[in-house]
Amino acid sequence: MTAEERVAAALETLPGQHIVSSSFGAQSAVMLHLLTQQYPDIPVVLIDTGYLFPETYKFIDELTQRLSLNLKVFRPEISSAWQESRHGKRWEQGLRGLEAYNYENKVAPMQRALEELDVGTWFSGLRRNQSVDRAKTPFVENSGDRFKVYPIADWTDRNVYEYLRQYELPYHPLWERGYVSIGDAHSTKSLAEVDTPEQTRFSGVKRECGLHELDFGQRFSSARTA
Repeated sequence: MTAEERVAAALETLPGQHIVSSSFGAQSAVMLHLLTQQYPDIPVVLIDTGYLFPETYKFIDELTQRLSLNLKVFRPEISSAWQESRHGKRWEQGLRGLEAYNYENKVAPMQRALEELDVGTWFSGLRRNQSVDRAKTPFVENSGDRFKVYPIADWTDRNVYEYLRQYELPYHPLWERGYVSIGDAHSTKSLAEVDTPEQTRFSGVKRECGLHELDFGQRFSSARTA
């Protein structure tokens, strides 16, 4: 199947509500365009930690207007300033501090989004060549009645580039400055600042924030799903 065919099959056969999550990172325009071409009003879930780059917030506004996105923004229940007054800069406090920060600012808001929107199928743009942790990403996985779909799991950076060029879609504005994985401003670095791509996020202490590990322990075979 092509990515477009995977999206079509998932929209037709997997349970609603369907959503697509986006960090509005380097290559996020691909998934947003891919989904809205077939489901223009699909809810687009953004987790706003309050620490995104100024360029990211502008990029969100740009793509929201250009693609007429049905944007749904979820945030932590406690503001970033209040969190820092209580705990300090937890992303600088080793693995335990980072995991606590990620849970409160990313995982918990995403859990709330899944519940409030009554999500049955969650689309995401994870790709196998993004990191070692994602090398075995399937096309579909499930936990109970909820499914998660990765239509471009097998895409390369070349595939992404060609799609963006075909539809005249933009990369994130920080891409040209060497930012290949873009998250919170306080814990994202450009390739020029690190020795390996894994160190561009969280200084290499932890690659994944936990957001894509929510209740999806049972994986379907990618060969069957493709």
